[in-house]
Amino acid sequence: MMKSQRFLKIILLGYGKMGRAIERIATEAGHEIVLRIQNSSQWQENEAVIRRADVAIEFSRPEAAFQNVMNCIAAGIPVVCGTTGWAERLPEARQFCMERQGAFFYASNFSIGVYIFMETNRRLAQLMGRRPQYETDIEEIHHVHKLDAPSGTAVTLAETVLPYLEHKKDWALENPQSPAPETLPIRSIRSGEVPGTHIITYRSAIDTIVLIHEAHSREGFAAGAVEAAQWIVGKHGCFGMEDMMQAEAI
Repeated sequence: MMKSQRFLKIILLGYGKMGRAIERIATEAGHEIVLRIQNSSQWQENEAVIRRADVAIEFSRPEAAFQNVMNCIAAGIPVVCGTTGWAERLPEARQFCMERQGAFFYASNFSIGVYIFMETNRRLAQLMGRRPQYETDIEEIHHVHKLDAPSGTAVTLAETVLPYLEHKKDWALENPQSPAPETLPIRSIRSGEVPGTHIITYRSAIDTIVLIHEAHSREGFAAGAVEAAQWIVGKHGCFGMEDMMQAEAI
């Protein structure tokens, strides 16, 4: 069970499988879910409850995430968001947060294990950047209900690696018919109820190096989101997993 110095009143924006996992972990930790919002009309209908909330956790759909985040910031409620597939509007949300002196925590993946995986990947990319004999590719596997491809975590992996790979200019979804040598390919697979597997491979003529993170359930993502909600209350600014993890290490 997670420990917290303060019990929070939490709004859940989105109440699918992730929302229910977050609810269970949050209530086990002593927090209270004061509202579950699944459509925009519920925001206007529950203003009194919203004003009592300490923080909101957003795991909805790509087309709803931006407005959900903006609503929270406008209402002065710290918001933790894990919905992916709306990266093009993230800068706008962050700018609005800074203008309103709000609090916004965004991560493509809230798993503590994935954060460690990302940091390991960063160091590996530094070592491999001067070795163009290694070809690099990324594969991500998720459940069939996932709406975006590639996953936000795969995109973050690619964007972490690219600055170190001088022979790669950008990432793209894999195209076996016409692969581009200067492109870092991402292969997206949707299968069954897989919570999330990410694989980055460095392959040369003489050997192969593989780094894998395999989630066994949604528990790690949900626990990380609740931890982020506990951490962000009382802060102002735009944050991510690196901010929280580095602060905890101090």
